[in-house]
Amino acid sequence: MLRWSITFIIIAIIAAVLGFGGIAGAATGIAKILFFVFIVLFILSLLKSLVKR
Repeated sequence: MLRWSITFIIIAIIAAVLGFGGIAGAATGIAKILFFVFIVLFILSLLKSLVKR
């Protein structure tokens, strides 16, 4: 999940440099969503492992 987020950020940066504002904005939005989903899943997995012990 984090790898996809980084990929979309790189796509957004390249698109912004080349002047494709719409694509850059969409890629940034997707990267933000994927990053926050990654953070939530990471925290849930940490909590699950702590409760298991």
